[in-house]
Amino acid sequence: MAAREKPEFSIADFLDNGRWWRNRGLVLLNIALVIPLMSSVVNGLDSSLVNGLQILPEWQKYFNNPRGKLLGVINSAQFLGNLCGLPFSPLISDHLGRRAALFIGGLIMLAGVAIQSTSWNVSMLIGARVTIGLGLSFCSNAAPLLLIELAYPTHRGKITSIYNSAWYFGSIISAWVCYGAYEHAEGSQWSWRIPTIVQAFLPIVQVVSIWFVPESPRWLVSKGLEGRAAQILAKFHANNGDERDPLVVFEMAQIRHAIRLEEKVNKSTTYLSLFSTPGNRKRMMLIMAIAVFSQWSGNGLVSYYINIILDGVGVTGTQQKAAINGGLQIYNFFVAMGASFLIDWLGRRTLFIISNSGMLATFTAWTITVALYNTQNIAAAAKATVPLIFIFYLFYDIAYTPLIVTYSLEILPFRVRAKGFAVMNITIMATVAFNQFVNPWALEAIKWKYYIVYAAWLVFELVFVLLFIVETKGRTLEETSAMFDGEDMERDLAMAGGNAASTSIRVRRGADEEDRVVFPIRRKTYQRPEPAGQLQVFEMDKRHSDSTGSTRHDTFLAI
Repeated sequence: MAAREKPEFSIADFLDNGRWWRNRGLVLLNIALVIPLMSSVVNGLDSSLVNGLQILPEWQKYFNNPRGKLLGVINSAQFLGNLCGLPFSPLISDHLGRRAALFIGGLIMLAGVAIQSTSWNVSMLIGARVTIGLGLSFCSNAAPLLLIELAYPTHRGKITSIYNSAWYFGSIISAWVCYGAYEHAEGSQWSWRIPTIVQAFLPIVQVVSIWFVPESPRWLVSKGLEGRAAQILAKFHANNGDERDPLVVFEMAQIRHAIRLEEKVNKSTTYLSLFSTPGNRKRMMLIMAIAVFSQWSGNGLVSYYINIILDGVGVTGTQQKAAINGGLQIYNFFVAMGASFLIDWLGRRTLFIISNSGMLATFTAWTITVALYNTQNIAAAAKATVPLIFIFYLFYDIAYTPLIVTYSLEILPFRVRAKGFAVMNITIMATVAFNQFVNPWALEAIKWKYYIVYAAWLVFELVFVLLFIVETKGRTLEETSAMFDGEDMERDLAMAGGNAASTSIRVRRGADEEDRVVFPIRRKTYQRPEPAGQLQVFEMDKRHSDSTGSTRHDTFLAI
C-alpha cells in the first residue's frame, strides 16, 4: 500500500516560538481578547450572586426568608432566562458576527441589573434575574467563539481554557463584595443592593470597547470577506501586516478549505445538522455528556447551596460561612488557572481521567464524613468535611472548569460551532435549573443520603471518560474539528495549508550544480547557518500563482 502524501510544511514551521510579549501583534491581540474574556467573569459574578446574598441577613429579611420552592425559583431564574435565549444566540453570532452578539447581550444584561438593583419584591427580583440570564446567553455563546477563532494557534487552548476558569474570578468578586457590604453596611439595604450594582461594571466596559476588538477571521471568510480576514491574521498573527506571510497563507488556506467542504455537506445549517452525520453525532454525544458531568458531579451542592451544606455540618456563623465561601472561590480560581496552562502538556484526555478519578475518591470520603456527623454527631467528621470540599474542587477544576468550553469548541466544525456550543450551554442550563429545584428538596427530604446518588453517578462518569474521550492536542482548529470525519478529511486539511504555504516558501534541491535554498526576503525568522567558504546572497524576482489563483511577484533571497 502506497504511503500517504504528506504536506511539505505544517503550521509548526511558521509559528513564532519566541516570547509572545516581544511580539507587538500578539501583545495587541491578547489585550483585545481580554474583552471577550470578561464575559466569563460576568457569568461567574451573576451566577454566584444569589449564593452570596443568601448569607446576608438583610437580604433574607427584605425578601421574607425565601425557602424551598421559592428559593429554588430565585436561584434558577437566571439559568431559565439563559435557557430561553440560548437557542437564538447562534443566529446572532452566525449572521451578525461574534462582536454584535456580545454587544446586544451586554445591553440586555445592563437592563436586568438596573431592575435587580431596584427590586422591591420577589417577583421583580425574579424578573431581573431572568433578564440578566437572557442577555448572558448571547454573550456566553459569542465570547468563546471569538476567542477560539481569533487566538494565536499556540495560545488557542490556553486562552480558551482561561475563559471558563475566569468564571471563578467573577465568583470571587461576588463573594467578597457581599462580605465587604455586610461588614460596612450591616443592618442596611445597601448590604445587598451594592453587590447587585457591581454587576453592571464589566458589561459597561464590554459594550463600550467590543468594537475595538477584531472580528473572527473564520466568520469573515464564511461571509466572503477573505480580504478582511487576511488583514486581521497578518496584523495580529504574522506581526508584519503582510498578507503573503506563510503563516497567514497557511491559516487562510485551511480556513477556506474547511468552510467550503462544510458548505458542500450542509448548504444551510440547522440544529438538526448537529445530528445528521456520524461524525456530528459522536461530537454531540461527547459535548452533551461533559456538559452534564460539569454540573452533576456533586459540585452543584456547594456552588449554589453552600449555606445549606455548611449548616448540615454545624457551620452556622454568617462571617464563618462568608469567609469559607470567599476562600473557596479564590482557591478554585488559582487551581483552574493553573490547569489551563497544562492542557497542551498533559493533554485533554489525561486531565479528564485525573479529574474524574480524584472526584470519585474525594466525594466518597466527603459522603462518609457527612454521614458520620449526621448519624453519630462526630465533631471530627464535620471538621474534615470542609477540607474535603476543597480537595474535591481541586480535582473538579483540573478538567471541568478549563476544558468544557475548550474541548467542545475544538471538536466542532465552523458552520455548526455556534449551534453546537449553544446546545452544550442549553444542556448545562437545563441541568443547573433541574439541580436548583431538586437539590434543596432532596437535601431537606433525605439529607446526607442524597450524597450517595452523586457518588454512584461519578462512577458512571469515570467509565464514560475512559471509553470515549479522545485526545485533541497538537492540531490546528480546523484539523481538530476534522478528527471525527475520517483520516481523509484530516489529510486534506493538512495538505491545503502546507501546499498553500509552499507558494511563499520554496525549498529546491538540485537547481544547478549547487543546492540552493530559496525563501522570501520578508520572512526574517528563516535562517541558515553560513556554510564553509564565501556566502553569496543575491535578490531574485519570481512570478508565481498563489493558492487563490492570483499571479504575484515576490522578491526572494537566493543562497
